[in-house]
Amino acid sequence: MFKTAKIMAAGLVAAACIASPAHAQSADWIKQVTRTIAAKQVYPRAAQARGEQGTAKVKIYVAASGAVERAELISPSGSTVLDREALALPSRTGSVPPPPGGATSVTVPITWKLL
Repeated sequence: MFKTAKIMAAGLVAAACIASPAHAQSADWIKQVTRTIAAKQVYPRAAQARGEQGTAKVKIYVAASGAVERAELISPSGSTVLDREALALPSRTGSVPPPPGGATSVTVPITWKLL
């Protein structure tokens, strides 16, 4: 039996997100992006079974339309399984609210923690 797994959405804290580009993005937009990403987050069973936890930082490139163009791992979680999930998550989300300042990128911490 696995420990109860809970995804710590608190790991997706807007204050910890960094928007970069030619245009700095609003805190409200960053919060919307983190909520959108968090809604699709799952805890991989293989990581649960091994008791793996961690935080991966992923840089997400967003088109002016809000489409997620690509993602890259900026800081690994310490688990290959969680890192793969962190990279797949933005693509699975598909799109986020359109950035008010045009195409941009944002770095999002994604946290998994067993409780």
